[in-house]
Amino acid sequence: MKRYADLSPTPRTIMTPGPVEADPRVLRAMSHTILGQFDPEFTAIMNETMEMLRELFRTDNRWAYPVDGTSRSGLEAVLTGLIEPGDRVLVPIFGRFGHLLTELSQRLGAEVYTIEKPWGEVFEPQEVIEAIDACRPDLVAIVHGETSTGRVQPLEAIGKACRERGILIAVDAVATLGGVPVETDAWCLDAVVGGAQKCLSVPSGMAPITYNERAEAKLLRRKRVERGLQPPAEPAADGAAASGSAAPAAAPAGLAALPAVGSLSPAALASAAPRLQPPAASELGGSVIRSNYLDLSQLQDYWSPARLNHHTEMTSMLYALREGVRIVLEEGLEERFARHRLHESALVAGLEAMGQRLYGNPACKLAVVACVEIPEGIDGESVRSMLLEQFGIEIASSFGPLKGRIWRIGTMGYSCSKRNVLLLLGALEAVLLRHGAELKAGAAVQAALDIYEGGSV
Repeated sequence: MKRYADLSPTPRTIMTPGPVEADPRVLRAMSHTILGQFDPEFTAIMNETMEMLRELFRTDNRWAYPVDGTSRSGLEAVLTGLIEPGDRVLVPIFGRFGHLLTELSQRLGAEVYTIEKPWGEVFEPQEVIEAIDACRPDLVAIVHGETSTGRVQPLEAIGKACRERGILIAVDAVATLGGVPVETDAWCLDAVVGGAQKCLSVPSGMAPITYNERAEAKLLRRKRVERGLQPPAEPAADGAAASGSAAPAAAPAGLAALPAVGSLSPAALASAAPRLQPPAASELGGSVIRSNYLDLSQLQDYWSPARLNHHTEMTSMLYALREGVRIVLEEGLEERFARHRLHESALVAGLEAMGQRLYGNPACKLAVVACVEIPEGIDGESVRSMLLEQFGIEIASSFGPLKGRIWRIGTMGYSCSKRNVLLLLGALEAVLLRHGAELKAGAAVQAALDIYEGGSV
């Protein structure tokens, strides 16, 4: 029989736009003992997590909790809850994940309108507002930080325009939450989805979300509760179903109701095989939320004091998320944002001193991702492989129209540090020299050190 070695992944310095290195305190939190999902000690942890998420999202929303799954599960949950078949949705696209929002909306039966910017640019808010006025959508779905291009979209004016017009806006803040400002209430955002595996430095597996009363109102109009969770109907005095309760369906013709098991003789009991029942008349109207697992109207009951059972909570992942958010708040949001800007500045200074060209409009650069044009004549994948094999450093390639054209370097969360920036610059310089690039040795690290000498880490 084959024997397998103990699991021992090689330590890496991860400088991608996600996942990033998990904070050791987060990994330690994941090792704690398992509690039952309705243990009062565990539900207290759930409540604390919601409190901390409100601070992180900068919101007074009642609902701020994680969806169990990767960031995409959070996006799907929000869109599945807010989009009914036939709804009109506007998606401004300036990278890969705008296309994803478009596809998700189309799969939900929406009438999707799009506007597009070349990759590397973002929209002027007025451009989006004009599109809103042209198509009058029920929902605007938009990306905040686009990791495929390293750009960040201004949202405040767009959010306020949606609020003034009575239109919902849902935001993909997977790449930005915990790394750059995300002002849910100040920007009038109705629903926001974050990511655990990026600026929060938590392993992938939970998607923190928040939404306000405007969004909740639509969820509640579409709400259904699982039949297996509903209490038995109380018969009224006249034998009819109690008011507000569903009456038991009559037995279809030709299928007689079975007598109670306790009244059967042993012989009759042996012959009482289950009888095939035809499909019941559907209780699911056309507007019902078309997912059970991602049904926010039921998930919020699970996270409320009612604790209506929905699924088995991911205990260890909740420990991880709670610790990750606690660390963010302990550092301080403004201090954390400043740290990301400092290390971004040092990285950019080093890359430019090395003679590398940054991709995209610098006016809308996302502080936690640097996109670097692969120099002419250089095999980008060979460079990435050598960085990983010789230095244990991972950077990302790209996809779509930018495949083979750029590298993407992340400075997110726990991976965003002076050590990592200096190590990457030195290693990238060495690898490029080995690939025949002409550059001034030592200039990159010196330029980054100049930035660090003028700031605080």
